[in-house]
Amino acid sequence: MKLRLGTRGSALAKAQSQMIADAVTAATGRTVELVEIVTPGDRSAAPVQRLGVGVFVSALRDALQAKEIDFAVHSYKDLPTAPVDDLIIAAVPERADPRDVLVARDGLTLAELPPSSVVGTGALRRIAQLQALGLGLRTTPIRGNVDSRLRRVASGELDAIVLAKAGLDRLGRSAEATEALDPMLMLPAPAQGALAVECRADDNDLVEALSALDHPATRAAVAAERGLLAQLEAGCSAPIAGLAEISEDEIYLRGAVFSEDGRHAIRLSRTGTIADADQIGRLLAADLLAAGADRLFSVGGGVPSGDGETDENDAVPGSAQ
Repeated sequence: MKLRLGTRGSALAKAQSQMIADAVTAATGRTVELVEIVTPGDRSAAPVQRLGVGVFVSALRDALQAKEIDFAVHSYKDLPTAPVDDLIIAAVPERADPRDVLVARDGLTLAELPPSSVVGTGALRRIAQLQALGLGLRTTPIRGNVDSRLRRVASGELDAIVLAKAGLDRLGRSAEATEALDPMLMLPAPAQGALAVECRADDNDLVEALSALDHPATRAAVAAERGLLAQLEAGCSAPIAGLAEISEDEIYLRGAVFSEDGRHAIRLSRTGTIADADQIGRLLAADLLAAGADRLFSVGGGVPSGDGETDENDAVPGSAQ
């Protein structure tokens, strides 16, 4: 029987969904049909922060629960941290490069951009970290698909944009990045570069079949990062970043909270075992809150937590640009 895979309509969403569809077919021998789903985030021109967490996944989950599709693929950083009772993340495939990249005019790197250069990004996390570098850069909010963002640099409208390396890689456009940004300068959003393959929890055969795509080290890293985010969301409204690295059975997790203006930041880390991944994230969040992370939003202006930009699973052509 053919499996129905729900996907958003953008080139990037369909590219990563097709990648998973091919992997499912290779693992199970079953054909997979892509079913395009339009989400509220695709229809709106409003900033992602105003639309709310999960705006790009709600319609996919509704279709799953209505049995209009059998499974869905999400950019993991788009998912709300609260679980959905009747759905399960059946697989977390091996993660793509989690770093951010710069795409700048004339092949410039971040350090080479002249002061007052205009950099496009809608992510408060990125804005804060760009401001913290003290390079005199100006930022402007952007939305839209990857192609439309790249065109704004090519046309000279923007001097540069910052987006997830995973998105460019999955579209086969890696060569357009002028610099991959070291996480010491630009710590990624929790779960950036990872995909979540979700289906109904009671579909036991499909849960088992999809588990062939699971990458345990990636699942553990994402669990630590999302544990950090979940704990901070309850007590902090400032931009949040986190990245876990796995070495054998150990996790090294870095987390940071920023004021919106980038003048203040709290950066801490924790280590632990893979078995305690979620707990490591929550303990690091407690460390950050104890160090004053809950007060940073009042320094730079009240802002929502999380990344605020979905450039791995981007808006469809013709939607908000």
